[in-house]
Amino acid sequence: MTSQKVLIIGGVAGGASAAARARRLSEDAEIIIVERGPHVSFANCGLPYFVGGEIESRDKLLVQTPESLRARHNLDVRINTEAMKIDREQKRVLLREVKSGREYWESYDALVLSPGAAPLKPPIPGIERKGHFVVRTVPDAETISSWVDSSRTKTAVVVGGGYIGLEMAEQLQRRGLKVSVAEALPQVMAPLDPEMAAWLHEELRKHSVDLFLGDGVAGFEDPAAGESAKASVVVLKSGTRLPADLVILGLGVRAETGLARDAGLDLGERGGIRVDAAMRTSDPNIYAVGDAVEVRDAVTGQPAMIPLAGPANRQGRIAADNIFGRKSTYPGTYGTAVIRIFDLTAACTGASEKTLRRAGIAHRAVHLHPGSHAGYYPGAKPIALKLLFSPETRRLLGAQAVGEDGVEKRMDVLATALKAGMTVDDIAELELCYAPPFGSAKDPVNMAGMAAQNILDGLVATIQWDEIATLDPASHVILDVRDDAERALGHIPNSLHIPLNELRSRLHELARDKEIIVHCQSGQRSYFASRILMEHGFSVRNLSGSYRTWRAAVA
Repeated sequence: MTSQKVLIIGGVAGGASAAARARRLSEDAEIIIVERGPHVSFANCGLPYFVGGEIESRDKLLVQTPESLRARHNLDVRINTEAMKIDREQKRVLLREVKSGREYWESYDALVLSPGAAPLKPPIPGIERKGHFVVRTVPDAETISSWVDSSRTKTAVVVGGGYIGLEMAEQLQRRGLKVSVAEALPQVMAPLDPEMAAWLHEELRKHSVDLFLGDGVAGFEDPAAGESAKASVVVLKSGTRLPADLVILGLGVRAETGLARDAGLDLGERGGIRVDAAMRTSDPNIYAVGDAVEVRDAVTGQPAMIPLAGPANRQGRIAADNIFGRKSTYPGTYGTAVIRIFDLTAACTGASEKTLRRAGIAHRAVHLHPGSHAGYYPGAKPIALKLLFSPETRRLLGAQAVGEDGVEKRMDVLATALKAGMTVDDIAELELCYAPPFGSAKDPVNMAGMAAQNILDGLVATIQWDEIATLDPASHVILDVRDDAERALGHIPNSLHIPLNELRSRLHELARDKEIIVHCQSGQRSYFASRILMEHGFSVRNLSGSYRTWRAAVA
């Protein structure tokens, strides 16, 4: 094969993986990586944990250095060098050395764009004030940590409740700061459905993080009399004023597409660089990978921008394969992700119910609260698990889970099932490892599949938490089948209480001309009750996720 010259713009996950794969495929190729910043391959997902001190050394964040990449992969790595312009006709890129300002042209046979995405900084009055920070690079994390150390910082306001925002909130609280989170949406973690995000709201408040939800930022101002703020006072649209010694801007990211746009490359519907399944742009000699590209949502089939490290790594590998004649394709993104918030883990894969509704895709949902391992073995913790599936094909469409233990294990299984196109029947039948410290004979994944089967097979009808408030008491009865001690700790207003073990002997207390909405604590006993009532001719629906889901969502 003729020797090729591959020029890669941008390092980190996508660019660095493309370069390493390219070298493994060709010892003869000339491979150049150009990186605007001082670090070519670093763990940007670890930045909040460096600020919080869980990662003690900055060097631990450096996955590869220019020196290690040269030594191991014989790569020409040029840090502090910015790509200014692409000349597609001459197949060359104008480069500029950041420190010296020297500009020069570099030719290519194949060009890979991995420019990433920049933190959003909308034109909010005062947003550029001192003490306001974004979290994107190692220098960003070092500057934030230094600010906390040197300015005797006591209060922090995190603007935005996404991944970075919540991780920074957790880590700043760990540093002893009083933390507030302001989010324009009514919930944190937009990829989750609201009743699942509610568990995170409770956990954040439990750890003294103040939440201001559904309340966007109007401006950043000087402190007024009586206010102490080394950075600014964050003024919310409601008029609420949050004095802050430190402000973290976690408002999301915007794809860095300027270089591609100026070169005349096609952009997609969502504003990202348009690529085909081979990661090739509208120019056959130019590829693009990572946060800046628009990909296909593998569940909805719609264009998507999903800035995650895992997909970026795979895309870099695929681009290199195709450059060197190995046919390789990217099938789309499932958005599988996980986050730790204090003692809770939240994870998701595939489409949320919000996404499915927007896309007009028929779906059903089931909630359950299985234990992380066998209940008789000490330390079992409940997992709030949500499964979304097609009523027509029975295939899995998405899943979400929140809990203290075993969450990411189950989500990885469900992500694999989603990729494989499995049905709820397949999920129910998965043979998963079991021993009392690790799981149950019926794993939570199996139980979710079985619960979905029961719905699709007509063994139970369900109602969701958000439908309870719309019920007409003239035609519905909410029946609580929990024990007395459970009900004493809280209950759904205007509900009737008949413990499950007494239900058969008290059927005469239920009106047969009304629909019975049954719930217990987590859903299993109310399923048993639903079957009893159905067998006796009642019209019944089981509250999916039962009292635990309802309480979390409406609290």
